Amino acid sequence: MCITLSHITSVLINRPICDSITFVPPLLEVRNLNIAFRSDTGERPVVRDVNISIAEGEVFGLVGESGSGKSVTSLAILRLLGPNARVEGNIAFDGTELLTLPEDAMRQRRGRDIAMIFQEPMTALNPVMRVGRQIAEAVTTHERGISRVAINQRVAEVLDAVALPVARSRDYPHQFSGGQRQRIMIAMALVNRPRLLIADEPTTALDVTVQAQVLDLLASLRERYKLAMLFISHDLAVVGEVAQRVAVMRYGQILECGTRDQIFGRPQHAYTRSLLGAVPTLTTPRDRPLATVGIESSNAATALREIAQGHFVRTPL
Repeated sequence: MCITLSHITSVLINRPICDSITFVPPLLEVRNLNIAFRSDTGERPVVRDVNISIAEGEVFGLVGESGSGKSVTSLAILRLLGPNARVEGNIAFDGTELLTLPEDAMRQRRGRDIAMIFQEPMTALNPVMRVGRQIAEAVTTHERGISRVAINQRVAEVLDAVALPVARSRDYPHQFSGGQRQRIMIAMALVNRPRLLIADEPTTALDVTVQAQVLDLLASLRERYKLAMLFISHDLAVVGEVAQRVAVMRYGQILECGTRDQIFGRPQHAYTRSLLGAVPTLTTPRDRPLATVGIESSNAATALREIAQGHFVRTPL
């Protein structure tokens, strides 16, 4: 496609909020996402007007405290929320609208085109099924006619990719350490060679040494398989290591969004600055309490505004 100056100008002017400055359609595009949960006492909104886009091969970090709406957003992308959830907006993957896709077609997308690493591998894995069989099940779900030899080869390849011996495919989840179980979850997510990987707190509950190993593994696999990634975490240091662009969430809204350098080097929202200020460093005085994150009203009328190229901040209307 020939990209003209007028096309570039149109992209820059009409670019939606929290988009990167690219001249090709994004792989994942979330627009005006609103999520509420119904109960006997009414509806409770949990995600409000979320807009993000992820390009091919890009790592997008979604960071915020527990309960900010990060995981709910990721589950909405895969349409894994329960029947009591009301989801409005648009979620497009490679130009296809996912929210209106028939369930059979959506089931084919999950695990094949978009895969997810869930937070806690010990609860996500089946405790009474050998791990090799669980990885193989991810293959047979999408390739009905595949031979047993081909399945075993795919399982062996992906176990080797996550640095686990193929012989351990006959072991059960409880026979692995926490870091090894996370590697199994990564293997299950990658066995069908997806284009987008959603990693929801993939290093939670791991010690720093194992955490570094998992992050290095994800980085190498992303390069190997040319993956785009939505990386979700409450750990700013981890997100700063892996993400190219970052969005900060609180109360179900994106408060600030920009490149890694903009968010970590030139934060503009008070909440982003508070989060960064609460992270201890080697130079933090031991006799001084860590900074705390203030409480703000979640009902104030605000809007995301672009204060610099690709850098958006939520400000009062």
